[in-house]
Amino acid sequence: MNVATGAIQEVSLLRNNKGPITVHRKALLGSLAEELPSESIRFSSKPISIEAQAQEGPYTINLEDGTVITTKVLIGCDGVHSFVAQKLGLAEPTYSGRMAVLGLAVFPEGHEVHEDVLQLLDVGKRGGVVPLNDKEIYWFITFNAPKGEAIPEHPQEIQKQVIENYAKDFPPVYREVVRHCDLSTLTMTPLRLRLPWDIIFGNISKGNMTVVGDAMHPMTPDLGQGGCCALEDAIVLGRHIGKSFIDNRKLVPTAVARAIEGYVKERRWRAALLIAASFMSGRAQAGGEGGWFMKMFRDSIFYRFLF
Repeated sequence: MNVATGAIQEVSLLRNNKGPITVHRKALLGSLAEELPSESIRFSSKPISIEAQAQEGPYTINLEDGTVITTKVLIGCDGVHSFVAQKLGLAEPTYSGRMAVLGLAVFPEGHEVHEDVLQLLDVGKRGGVVPLNDKEIYWFITFNAPKGEAIPEHPQEIQKQVIENYAKDFPPVYREVVRHCDLSTLTMTPLRLRLPWDIIFGNISKGNMTVVGDAMHPMTPDLGQGGCCALEDAIVLGRHIGKSFIDNRKLVPTAVARAIEGYVKERRWRAALLIAASFMSGRAQAGGEGGWFMKMFRDSIFYRFLF
């Protein structure tokens, strides 16, 4: 829905007669975690130093809580501000020029949002709601903001800013969803990305150390591909290291290093292209700073032929 004009465009999300399935993030993470040994995940464990005992490992990792871990292969899955990525020498992610607020709204008596996905477009802003079930709705809003804009300290202040400022022109149904937000789920964050050429030319691996997911390719959320891309990383990396293990019947450091190089070669260009496409998609859908041309491109070309 175009907030300024009231125009509504319906887009089918069916692919091969199958539509999207909305899943609670907590449920997805829980399902993945259940497949691993109970002590294999260590939460809230920030690394403060990484020392390589040889060019291809093993590696000694010192954590903030004093724990010391030694490993033959080090795979950094530590998010946008990855310590492992810094150790590899990858450039820090850059600010995209936009902020995002998201949360989970809870309606104990049930809600009346019947669309699978409802997206709202305004100049320099984009919001949306996605029902998870008959009582919970995921919602978000992104908007242009100067670098360094202060983030309110308390979630109640963020909620108020969304209702009274960022989404003040959005339909009442959207603001009602925001009012029902579980404040413990409310997040406001600057949207960052690693520049595509840093992925293409940067050091994504060194010996038996590499990165996956946001640690490798942080991107704006406009294509919804960040998490999908991380799952692809895991499959490709697992396939390369698994083949090395099968061929050698054990983890041979030099062979694992070659396997990781194969993973990097396979993933580098796809990650760089997704980052660029997601950023351009966000600019096109916001349709703000580009003036009439960007709005025309968004409404007449992007949503009709590309989305």
